[in-house]
Amino acid sequence: MELVLPPWASFVGVVLATVLLLKAVFGRGRRVYNLPPGPKPWPVIGNLNLVGTLPHRSIHELSKRYGPIMSLRFGSFPVVVGSSVEMAKFFLKTHDVVFTDRPKTAAGKYTTYNYSDITWSSYGAYWRQARKMCLTELFSAKRLESYEYIRAEEVSALLRDLHGAAGGVVMLKDYLSTVSLNVITRMVLGKKYLDKETTAQNGSVTTPEEFKWMLDELFLLNGVLNIGDSIPWLDWLDLQGYIKRMKKLSKMFDRFLEHVVDEHNERRRLEGQSFVAKDMVDVLLQFADDPNLEVKLKREGVKAFTQDLIAGGTESSAVTVEWALSELLKKPEVFTRATEELDRVIGRDRWVTEKDIPNLPYIDAIVKETMRMHPVAPMLVPRLSREDTSIDGYDIPAGTRVLVSVWSIGRDPKLWDAPEEFMPERFIGNKLDVKGQDYELLPFGSGRRMCPGYSLGLKVIQVSLANLLHGFKWRLPDGMTRKNLSMEEIFGLSTPRKFPLEAIVEPKLSAHLYATA
Repeated sequence: MELVLPPWASFVGVVLATVLLLKAVFGRGRRVYNLPPGPKPWPVIGNLNLVGTLPHRSIHELSKRYGPIMSLRFGSFPVVVGSSVEMAKFFLKTHDVVFTDRPKTAAGKYTTYNYSDITWSSYGAYWRQARKMCLTELFSAKRLESYEYIRAEEVSALLRDLHGAAGGVVMLKDYLSTVSLNVITRMVLGKKYLDKETTAQNGSVTTPEEFKWMLDELFLLNGVLNIGDSIPWLDWLDLQGYIKRMKKLSKMFDRFLEHVVDEHNERRRLEGQSFVAKDMVDVLLQFADDPNLEVKLKREGVKAFTQDLIAGGTESSAVTVEWALSELLKKPEVFTRATEELDRVIGRDRWVTEKDIPNLPYIDAIVKETMRMHPVAPMLVPRLSREDTSIDGYDIPAGTRVLVSVWSIGRDPKLWDAPEEFMPERFIGNKLDVKGQDYELLPFGSGRRMCPGYSLGLKVIQVSLANLLHGFKWRLPDGMTRKNLSMEEIFGLSTPRKFPLEAIVEPKLSAHLYATA
């Protein structure tokens, strides 16, 4: 009996034959990469099933199994994780320019005016111009020094506020966020747009409480593992609801930033030729007017940079000081040693100033140890390889997303004795610094993509913490012991405490110092 094929069968056969032929022809010349070791990926999801709600901890455990350079797959995209000093140096120094790009993410698209900020903008003329702007103008040593009085005034306000709350339980993050936010808004925006008096006078564009929520949401959404970023064909479904939240947040921020830019432009218009830049938004608007810029800085770019400056300057300081106090409350002997240093160097008749910090090595050691154990960005901001690269016989193809796990480096037993123990003493007599040159300690990153405002953040952290320890006794609320103080974190672009620190504060200096602080 003769087999009769349906009319479409021959067409299918031709298509299949063509596909196989094309695969044979084009596959023959395709390079076969020797990727770093890592777990076998699943179809579609890759290794996303191995990443929990705290990705930095999941990846740390995987790196202990697969080594200091590890290959993963997040959905459709290859990912390489470096988790040693040598790997950090490879990605952030030796081949920094190769890994200077950023992956395209929903957060960059929806919360930073379509990648118009410093953090998420692609490597190229626009980003290079922005980086130069930060280094030479916005965060120059001269400009930061000119704003020292602002930092001093806001730290004094913090001390007065805490004195007013003495004897009761305080939620420390609220106070720390307020001082950081006031410092940064005065430097960037020219005034405290967000204190209760100002919002009452100007009409409420947003409230301080709402704005702090916006900052927390911004950092969370910029660090989450959004499924659509890994599996693009699922992006439209917004399975986790993150994109909806990003769009809502973007509208809220834009309402505030439009108000800020309008006010600054109005002052420039009224003052005309006599106008002098007083804050960072003024400087940005002057750049926007510069016809000689390689890439035109548009209004959206000004707003994106402004948002970057406010968010970056607020979150890192508040999170780090809160973690430092948390660790000290669990280790009273460290608290005692810090107090002894402050009493010896500062005395009990004045407050700590920024100029005192070089003479307070133990306070500096506490800050460094806090940043080792609780880096604000535990895997830094993801990078993207711009071309094929190799290391130790392994290939890293162009288009690979790169994570540098400073969390793992900070817990490497080859580098640190008892790495899970909070021991500031390890930094006494140790010349390791946080300025991006010592790869054992990289809380602000390193290389071209290093946080441009790290020096400002460091100043606020050091002087705030020093005065909190100098001016007050701290203890846990009644009924809470050191052992049951939770040290859990939540993950985003920053890694704050899961449960905000609550403590009882008591003044320990002369009463007149708090009145004049």
